[in-house]
Amino acid sequence: MSLQELVNVPDEKRDHQWEIDFFMAITQSNLKLLHDAPQKGPDGWPYLLAETSPDATESANKIMQWLALKGVGLAINPTKSYPDYVFTYGMLWHFKETGLFYRTAEEAPAGTVELEKGQKLHSGPPTPQYLPQYVRNILKQFFIDQAVHRPRILVMSADRKHYDLAFSLESLGNPPTKEHAGIAEAISWFLPPHYSVVLVSEVGLPPFVDLV
Repeated sequence: MSLQELVNVPDEKRDHQWEIDFFMAITQSNLKLLHDAPQKGPDGWPYLLAETSPDATESANKIMQWLALKGVGLAINPTKSYPDYVFTYGMLWHFKETGLFYRTAEEAPAGTVELEKGQKLHSGPPTPQYLPQYVRNILKQFFIDQAVHRPRILVMSADRKHYDLAFSLESLGNPPTKEHAGIAEAISWFLPPHYSVVLVSEVGLPPFVDLV
């Protein structure tokens, strides 16, 4: 199916296979930009707005590579009642690094995690593959904009299969518990959908590292 055929498929018939086909088609197609500059989306995040069009001339692949370095998402056919697809920033940089927008993983709720007493924990700073330097810079700027100047992080796993990217509650200013899920959700926009983001106290855990 061509990209044009895929965006004409009714919403109720778009399943996981449609998404796979759409990803494959769009990375090999051209797009038409609606604005030269990113626009603020309904969710508050910046997106480049683009249309699928027979006269599109901009390589979608090149657009995505560029957006990955800028901290900007991508909305496809946003003039419809709902866009055909919305790529978060996390999906775009993961595509730049791996050729995949995300990996299939067990759903993990964003928010706070509690460790059982005696539970073994594998932990350490994120690798450049897990969190590239340019992504750290963009994430760091987001925190600075929120008046958080030294966020601290740690990658943790109880089984070496499923990993959490933990953010120190102390370094975030100890926000109220009711705000944890919203903060984790905001951070998640900068990360691929399969990453698990948690907010935890540093007490009793291995040393966290500055997000630098």
